[in-house]
Order: sequence, then C-alpha cells, then structure tokens
Amino acid sequence: MKPGIHPEYNEITVTCSCGEVFTTRSTNSKPLRIEVCSACHPFYTGRQKIVDTAGRVEKFRQKYGSKASV
Repeated sequence: MKPGIHPEYNEITVTCSCGEVFTTRSTNSKPLRIEVCSACHPFYTGRQKIVDTAGRVEKFRQKYGSKASV
C-alpha cells in the first residue's frame, strides 16, 4: 500500500434495532445504527415474519388457496 493515500481504518460499534451490538472496522469514525443484522434477519434465523395488513394475506389464501396448493 502506498503511504499517505488511504483513509484511517477505525474500530466502530454497530448497534442493531433488535439490540445486538458488535464491533467492526471501518473508515467511518462514528458509531453505526442499523435496522437488520444477522441475529434478526429471517434468512439467517430461519424464522419468517409475515406482516398482515388488514387481512390481505388471509384474503389472498381464501381466493387462491385451492389453486396455489397444486
């Protein structure tokens, strides 16, 4: 690496909305707040949340339930 052309690489704290806190290194010097991390993301946890807005999921299942299960 050439000296003097690269930004400083600082250790920062990352805080997720689920409460998970970890440290990493970044050129950013401020603490980072994120909404989703590997501790709460459905892909990593294996749990999927379906947000049902005004019964839309149930309405869809009633309308296409017999066709979708084929």
